[in-house]
Amino acid sequence: MVNTTANARRSVVLSPATFPLRGKIVDIVGKRVLVTGSSGFIGSHLVQALLAEGATVRAMTHYRGDPSLHNLEYLSRDELASIELIKGNVEDPYFVRRAVAGCDVVFHLAALIAIPYSYLAPASYVASNVQGTVNVLEACRAEETPRLVHTSTSECYGSARYTPIDELHPLQGQSPYSASKIAADKMVESYFNSFELPAVTIRPFNTFGPRQSARAVIPTIIGQLLSDTDTLELGSLTPLRDLTYVSDTVSGFLAGAQAVNVEGEVFNLGTGEAMSIGDIAHLLMKLVGREVPISDAPERVRPAKSEVTALVSDNSKAREKLGWAPSLSLEDGLRATIEFFRENPVPSSPLSYGL
Repeated sequence: MVNTTANARRSVVLSPATFPLRGKIVDIVGKRVLVTGSSGFIGSHLVQALLAEGATVRAMTHYRGDPSLHNLEYLSRDELASIELIKGNVEDPYFVRRAVAGCDVVFHLAALIAIPYSYLAPASYVASNVQGTVNVLEACRAEETPRLVHTSTSECYGSARYTPIDELHPLQGQSPYSASKIAADKMVESYFNSFELPAVTIRPFNTFGPRQSARAVIPTIIGQLLSDTDTLELGSLTPLRDLTYVSDTVSGFLAGAQAVNVEGEVFNLGTGEAMSIGDIAHLLMKLVGREVPISDAPERVRPAKSEVTALVSDNSKAREKLGWAPSLSLEDGLRATIEFFRENPVPSSPLSYGL
């Protein structure tokens, strides 16, 4: 039985209309789908969108030995009752094979994602992100899964050699995290080339929105501005980021699952516009209605060669082949995110920087 005791949490509700599908698609209604990493930030929103589209959802979460469903706790009681919840570890190939069995589409989002922790425990990132992806690939190959949608990250590009960044931009491992994701992406590519595995890789740029981890820059800024702190502690202010609201990212995942003749392809999901971290902070101050000075937080600064200085997407391929385009403005997305964190405060102290 699914634990629904935390469903009293208030959340920004994303209606089915928030996830438009454009272009030629294969209908997902009634299809059985697996979402790995379903209790994560993007994964939990994707589960809701799939339910709204009429899919039958098997939601895989990482077993932690506690009853919490994490971000799945923001789903309604009816939504939770309609999913098949399984707990396990993507690093276990036998568990993954059982999870994939019988599914028409597999959305692979499970990963270790915190960049700072990857400096301390790189082998963990290889185990989860690389070996875990190989386990998913092997399961999909054995089960002859009709479509795998694999999750990449714009961090794979590293600091932009040119902008906007298209899918042909070189991949640069500027952190153990990004290196592990590059390796995972290349394994997906190899399984398409070697075994004709019908996989699509989605590469989001700086997704933000309700439920995002407090480690990420948008929640940590909002958390501090909504607290009683008199300064805003941040790391580097100059890096440029292409901020994409979570509902737009999710619509890209849905398009990647349903578009025809896109197997073996990689697709950027971003707005094509970028803003510096410093400018994002000042925009959030304006939207929150509270101006505070920004102070340096050395513990938030990446090693010099590891910092990604600019991420600006070229999304023309996704527009053309997936029929996808971002629909929500940056300010509207930030307002929705602020409202979420007003109702659901950042769980840890925003001044205590965690990995």
